[in-house]
Amino acid sequence: MSMQDCYNFQDFRRLAKRRLPAPLFHYIDGAADDEWTAKRNTEAFNSVALIPNALADLSHLDLSTTLFRRKLAMPLFCAPTGMTRLFHPEGEYAVARAAAQAGTLYSLSTLSTVSIENIGKVSDQPKMFQIYIHKDRGLTHELVERCQLAQFDALCLTVDTLVAGNRERDRRTGLVMPPNLTLQSMLSFALHPRWAYHYLRSEKFQLANVADRISTGTDSLVSVMNYVNSQFDRTVVWKDAEAIIAQWNQPFAIKGIMSVEDAKRAADIGASAIMISNHGGRQLDGCAAPFDMLPRIADAVGDRLEIILDGGIRRGSHVLKALAAGAKACSIGRSYLFPLAAGGQIGVERALTLFRDEIERDMILMGCASLRDLSSEQLMRVQ
Repeated sequence: MSMQDCYNFQDFRRLAKRRLPAPLFHYIDGAADDEWTAKRNTEAFNSVALIPNALADLSHLDLSTTLFRRKLAMPLFCAPTGMTRLFHPEGEYAVARAAAQAGTLYSLSTLSTVSIENIGKVSDQPKMFQIYIHKDRGLTHELVERCQLAQFDALCLTVDTLVAGNRERDRRTGLVMPPNLTLQSMLSFALHPRWAYHYLRSEKFQLANVADRISTGTDSLVSVMNYVNSQFDRTVVWKDAEAIIAQWNQPFAIKGIMSVEDAKRAADIGASAIMISNHGGRQLDGCAAPFDMLPRIADAVGDRLEIILDGGIRRGSHVLKALAAGAKACSIGRSYLFPLAAGGQIGVERALTLFRDEIERDMILMGCASLRDLSSEQLMRVQ
């Protein structure tokens, strides 16, 4: 199987499974507890069917949207993911360059292995930085200032990771703190010498944005899990988010919103966007899917905020369903991490191209010349 044999999410997933040591594959693929929520994130799209219109004027197609005051070539972008260079040596650089090539936004995580400043230099593409509030509020303040200097377009505060979720696959593979690798896991690393070669030859792994300030827990995947539990502040409340919004004074999203009341609070404190997200099912299992909550949140605050749906996107038709239900754009995580692991920047570029092709093809079949043509009238509940 090669990159050219990959046409969808499952193809990239299979190829990534071949190329990654098992503990790293399962780190991407896994979720919390019984992984019900991770599955529901995608299955939720099956609860509605699309209703196409016939004989529409499709002489000019427009897939573009405006998000955070920047024009995107398509309504899909790359969500923030941590430790990306563990899955391919090109890491965050590969994803940022692929997103720029696709004319869309790239999101950099606080837990990235490439710095804010270095990503800021990649291109003039739309960029967002995803931030957590640390116990050391001075560090949080410093990260915001660095994003301002690096000319990021938006800031995104993640609010659903006060403690790391119970990811039992990582326990089974030994990818925990302290490490407890099984014989099978160690054998998997040994059987992937290409990954080991690139990992050892590449720049030392570290959490590039915080390593200068905090040494403990920033130099390996297993210690990062400990970092989350020890450094993230569990006492964060709405006034803390409001303070960051005031400091940033530019487009600001809150990621991890799953209720109408929280969406209203986000609008009240001055957020310009929300990301309806349950962290890919990696935090609270049994939680509703973002698409389950999208219509009622859109009804409540769709005229006050830009709404981004994050979670479960596997097809272009999922994007169209989300937009018809009230989202302004969608973001993907695993849907670019598996292509990254399978083929670096080329893999991510191929995945984003396939998504764009699917969105365009489905818009034609829906009789929609523009994203503005999509509405809830073109959705029918089937379950």
